[in-house]
Amino acid sequence: MTSTLRRGAAGGTRPRDAARHSRSRRDWRQGLTPWLFLLVPLALLVTFSYVPIINMVVYSFTDWDGVSPDYTFTGLENYAEIFTRPELFKVFVASAYYLGAAVLQIVLALYFATMLSFNTRFRNLFKGILFFPYLVNGVAIGFVFLYFFQEGGTFDSVLRLFGVGGEHLWLGDPDLVNFSLAGVSVWRFLGLNFVLFLGAIQSIPPELYEAAELDGAGRWQQFRHIIAPSLRPIIGLTAILAISGCLSVFEIPYIMTGGAGASETFVIQTVKLAFRFNKTGLASAAAVVLLVIILLVAWLQRRLVPEERVTPS
Repeated sequence: MTSTLRRGAAGGTRPRDAARHSRSRRDWRQGLTPWLFLLVPLALLVTFSYVPIINMVVYSFTDWDGVSPDYTFTGLENYAEIFTRPELFKVFVASAYYLGAAVLQIVLALYFATMLSFNTRFRNLFKGILFFPYLVNGVAIGFVFLYFFQEGGTFDSVLRLFGVGGEHLWLGDPDLVNFSLAGVSVWRFLGLNFVLFLGAIQSIPPELYEAAELDGAGRWQQFRHIIAPSLRPIIGLTAILAISGCLSVFEIPYIMTGGAGASETFVIQTVKLAFRFNKTGLASAAAVVLLVIILLVAWLQRRLVPEERVTPS
């Protein structure tokens, strides 16, 4: 009888061990499945994002010309040259125009998003009109406005309808070119901020508006006490995008002016250092400096305007 109990006990442990082994194998497969789906995107991300960044950092410590297979490590000479040549940072003056345009762009996007979040006639049509420029390729926009701002062109013709005569060098006058280019950036990126604000406004529960209307609150009171507090995270996001965007402006001024007439930006200058003057090492150092500045601005914004956290009750 003792031997029978032992066989029963042994026989009982085998199914239990098999079930435990099957469960662990199933858990292992479930843990591996997400990584299999992420394998291709991660491989593309590493190949086309992180590897080039690492190469850029390595090249910033060399004198590579971008063509020769050989290069020499020069240490911090490229960074010393960047910070000892003030003319390399004078191009940030042009970024101030784009920063002012970004502020105007955020204000206009917030206004249109608020107006179109209420029951407005043809609001879907206006939503499409506002968002459409963001869908157009930046190079195409550059060529369109290149003809739009020609001397005696479309813009001058429109101004003459309002009694403003004369022909202006919108892209040739150093006092006007950055205003013209910044205006193009407002037209193009207004739709992006508009969609961000509109999505945040539409996520607000409608019961809050109904309660506010019962209390006699008008549109301005609803915006001040309901909409504005709900948009603080989105405003912080758009601020980071605006600052990083104005520091890294490239395609619109490059297509329309090539950086001439005081319209050169830091990125255009970096591209010229790499491909016109064959100073890829110095250009890589400039790109690293720009990356650090953008990360520092984002960090400061997070410190000055901390993100609100919702604690569960």
